This record gives sequence, structure tokens and C-alpha cells, in this order.
Amino acid sequence: MNIIQLLHTSIRSILRNRMRSFLTSLGVIIGVGSVIIMVALGEGSQRAIEAQITSMGTNLLQVYPRRQASRSGQQMMMRMNSFTKKDIQKLKDESTFAAAISGIIQTNLNVSGSEGNAQVTIFGVEPEYSVIRNWKIVDGNFFDDEDMFYRNRVAVLGNTTVKTIFGDAGDILYRQMRIGTNYFTVIGILETKGGGMSGDMDDIVMIPLDTAMTRLNNSRNINTIAISVISKEYMEAAQKETELILRESRNIAEGAASDFEIMNQAEMINMVSAASKTMTTLLAAIAGVSLLVGGIGIMNIMLVSVTERTREIGIRMAVGGRKRDILFQFLAESMILSLMGGILGIGMAFLACRILAVAGIPSVINPLIVAGSAIFAAMVGVIFGYYPALKAARLYPIDALRYE
Repeated sequence: MNIIQLLHTSIRSILRNRMRSFLTSLGVIIGVGSVIIMVALGEGSQRAIEAQITSMGTNLLQVYPRRQASRSGQQMMMRMNSFTKKDIQKLKDESTFAAAISGIIQTNLNVSGSEGNAQVTIFGVEPEYSVIRNWKIVDGNFFDDEDMFYRNRVAVLGNTTVKTIFGDAGDILYRQMRIGTNYFTVIGILETKGGGMSGDMDDIVMIPLDTAMTRLNNSRNINTIAISVISKEYMEAAQKETELILRESRNIAEGAASDFEIMNQAEMINMVSAASKTMTTLLAAIAGVSLLVGGIGIMNIMLVSVTERTREIGIRMAVGGRKRDILFQFLAESMILSLMGGILGIGMAFLACRILAVAGIPSVINPLIVAGSAIFAAMVGVIFGYYPALKAARLYPIDALRYE
């Protein structure tokens, strides 16, 4: 029997019981579809998280004061040694891998404008901060070194803040707003970035660092230092250099623990990617179990089919059919059922991912996973269809012809 005859005979046998064939393939449909969807959701969420981390800045290092324990009498207290302008200036003078450096003071204060007021996150930063965090100005300008030097009361606003305190007032440049008890002039509007890992990235106000230190906080303490490294390949070297410069600036003895910690953006992305890949693999493995269940269903139906067609098998053997022909026919039927389920499962997965995309849930279909799922579905048909096919091929023609 040539391959054309084999496929024709197998497909005709499958179409003889369309509903049963579809229900037999249903396990494979669900299994293949589930694997593709789970992996697509995992990769989609991984890329979304990486994009959010990347949106924080390019090749970013962030330096935070470390909480340290100190004893006062019988009480154990936690204290933080904040950074100073001296620390930042030393970094700017001696760093060889830094493209931009900015100190950051972050605080929450009541902000009010002509149309409303709200509690908003205020960032006191240096002009280079816009480069570090990839912030672009869509209207107006970012503050400059002159604003820093004279501690000017100027502010750059995110879109959410603009809508909250000014509503739809149109052009708001050079209008007055109030932060706490101080009046500021709006000189720029930031581009929209949407939600991030720490909430709405557009609900912010940025003012010059020195202005924040003197007019809002009345303190010389700086919460964070942000550093943009010139290239991704120098991230580790820049981290080590930053640590050495700050230890010297803060007079930390050799061998003593640093009173600050450095967060590397590349390490954050790798950590998130590793966790996401582990979760994706786990979900895909759980979904893959349904493929095995589908294979068992195919095996069960093929065994029933062999029993039902015992007399047909006997007749075919009696007129010259070889055991090999019988084996290949039942094996082909099993593989076609499984492949049909795989193709329908792929279609279901594409449809589901399209619906998820419309709903705003990120999903990325991996072509390799699609191809692997189709191949695995065919293998399921071969593996679970072999025993029923072998059982059919081993029937004795006389016994088969006598079967009622």
C-alpha cells in the first residue's frame, strides 16, 4: 500500500465517525492550545516587566543608603546615613563610566493648581536626571544649571498631575502652582509614560534638587543617587567604581561594610527574566499534562476501533493485506487524529492570544513553541497509537473473520 492509499484509507475511516474523532482529538487540542497560551502569557509578561524596568532609565545604577542598627541605651534603633552634595560631586569628578549623575530627593506633598489639588510625589533632581531616566519634554523645557544655582521655584509636571490640578485648561506653561506653602512656576510638561512598577509614572512633579533641599525639606540629606552608565558592557565596572568612590567620600574604613547599596538595572532585568522563565516553564509543564491525557484518549479510542473493526481487519488480511499495511493504517489514523488536534489547538491559541491582546493582557507567541507543539502532538499520536496498531496487525485472519 503506497502512502497516498494509506492516507486516503485512514482519512476515510476517521471521517466515518466525525464526532467521535473530534472528541478524541479534543484532549490534544486543549493540550497544545494551553501550552502555547501559557508560554505566550509568560513571555508577554516578561517583556512587559523588562520594558517597565528599562523605562526607568538607560544602563541605570541606583545608590541607596543602607539601614544600619545603632544602640541607644537599651533600645536598638535603625538609622540611615543619607548622601550629601559632596558625595555626588566626587562621583561626577572621578567617575569614568558615568554618562550622567543626579541626586534625588523624593517626598509626597499636597500640590494645588487652579482646578484642584492632590497628594503628589515630588522629585527634587538635577538637570541630568532627564537624560538618566529618558524623560522627554513635550511642551516647554526642563530646568537647567542656572535654576539649580539660584534655587529657582520652577517645576516640570507629569500629565496626570496636569489634569488633576489644572484640568483641561489648555496651555499651562508659566502658570502658578503651589507645593506645600511655596508657589512654583510650571516650565515644562513631561511625555506620557503610563503605569510603572511603582504606580502611575505620570503623577509626578520635578523641581531642582537644591530648591527641594532648601525650600521644601530644609535639609542637606539626599535620598538616592541615579547614575546612567555610558554602555551596558561597563555596568559591572561602573558599579565597582561607584562603590570605591563613595566609600572614600564617606570615609569608610577598609574591610568595613558599606553604609549604602547599589542596585544594578541589568541585574534586576536578569533576575526578573529568570523568575519569569521559571514560572513560564512550570505553567507550560502543567499544560503539557493535558497533552498526555489527550494521548491516552487517542489510545483508548484506537483500541475500541480495533475491536469494532476486527472483522474488517480479517477480510483485508484474507484478500492479501499484510500485517505491515494494517499496522501503518492504524498508526496513520492515530497520527492524523493527533495532528488534527494540534492544528486546531494552534488556531485556538492564536485566537485566545488575540482576545487577550484586545483586553490589554500582554502575550507573545513564540514560533518555536508553536512548531514544537505540533511536532509533539504528532509524536503523541505515534506513541499512543502504536500499541493499538500493533494489536490490530497481530490478529489472526481466521479468528478475525469469525469475530462477531
